[in-house]
Amino acid sequence: MSGLWFLIFKALRAAERKRVGKDTQPTAAILDSQSVKTTEESSHSSGYDTHKNIKGRKRHLLVDTLGLPLSVYVTSADVQDRIGARCLLAGLKPFVPHLKKIRADGAYSGEKLAGWCKEQGGWELEIVERNADTEGFAVLPHRWIVERTLGWLIRNRRLSKDHERMVQNSETFIEIAMIRLILRRLTRKA
Repeated sequence: MSGLWFLIFKALRAAERKRVGKDTQPTAAILDSQSVKTTEESSHSSGYDTHKNIKGRKRHLLVDTLGLPLSVYVTSADVQDRIGARCLLAGLKPFVPHLKKIRADGAYSGEKLAGWCKEQGGWELEIVERNADTEGFAVLPHRWIVERTLGWLIRNRRLSKDHERMVQNSETFIEIAMIRLILRRLTRKA
């Protein structure tokens, strides 16, 4: 593809951030991944995520504080989160020059990744952990934003499973789903 969907998404993301009173360039972001099943047609680039017990692909997302993706990277499901994070964040600095802090869950902990983030983009990697004394489900500060975005994606029938032969098409369909969501927000009557 020529990158047209990405350019449309980027312009709409800036418009939505401006509409809600935020700077068009975010300073904070949240990082996470989601494993999804693949279909037979798309299985040549899939793997097995032993943590989630899913054979398929993994979507790595970096979202702003509104839940709008800044970067999307799709891999086979057997790629570890820390490795996927490096692929997701590599070369991102020119596209998000004001980004200072990235929040993530415990799957991204470790000095190597934190040091790499500091070296590559000057980003501080903050690991948001659950309290040890908390029982059952608990909403974690800032982390719920990326979880909500992953939920938005799953609500799109085309994204409930990964049907695509090429991972680039999977990434494009995520951008298209977010374009649809932002257009709904922008055209909503006040």
